[in-house]
Order: sequence, then structure tokens, then C-alpha cells
Amino acid sequence: MSAYHLPVEESCPVPERLLGDLYRSNPEGLAALVKTIPAETRAVLALYCFKRVHLKSIAIALADTCDKDDLVIHGGDFGADLYERARRAPQVVEQRSKITLSRGTLMKVVVDQDLI
Repeated sequence: MSAYHLPVEESCPVPERLLGDLYRSNPEGLAALVKTIPAETRAVLALYCFKRVHLKSIAIALADTCDKDDLVIHGGDFGADLYERARRAPQVVEQRSKITLSRGTLMKVVVDQDLI
């Protein structure tokens, strides 16, 4: 019998509620929440978030507050790269765009006059 090994998902270093609060917060709220997270946890969380596309802006904001040593200890070269990216990134965390719906006509019925 052959055993299949499923990839093990990395566990989030903070409670899901805190991660959700970070995700939903505005730039000012994000800065305030980041200050409440211990330095080592911030570094691990920055690395965790950067691996997820929808959390990259949070990762950059977190990494910007971390010491390079903390990121390198927990992420190696990946942590050093994240540190450099955070230093090059604009200081304002981008707001996620809102979804808008079309107000125009999506489909028009075209009647062929020859068939009538």
C-alpha cells in the first residue's frame, strides 16, 4: 500500500482573530495593531503573510517594523529579501480596491430584421 504525503499547511503564528483584524484595518489601525505584537512574532508573521498574495501589504508593513536580524533568523535569505523590500516600499500601506459592479447593460438583444 502506498502512502500519500499531503503538504502540511504552515500554521499562523498569531490567533486568526488578530490576523483578521490586521487584514480589515485601515493604515492607521494597522500601525497601531502592529505595535502590539512582540518583535519576534512580528518577524514570523511578516514571513507568513508574505507567502500569501492577499496579505503581502500587511507583510511589508510588519517587516518595516522588524530588525533585519529577526527576519534573517526566522527566514534566512527570504527574510533578508523581505527586509530589503520593506525598506524600498512606500511607507503608506495600500488600500485594497473596492469591488464595483457595472451599471450599464450587460447584454443587448439583437433582432435580425430579415427573420421577422
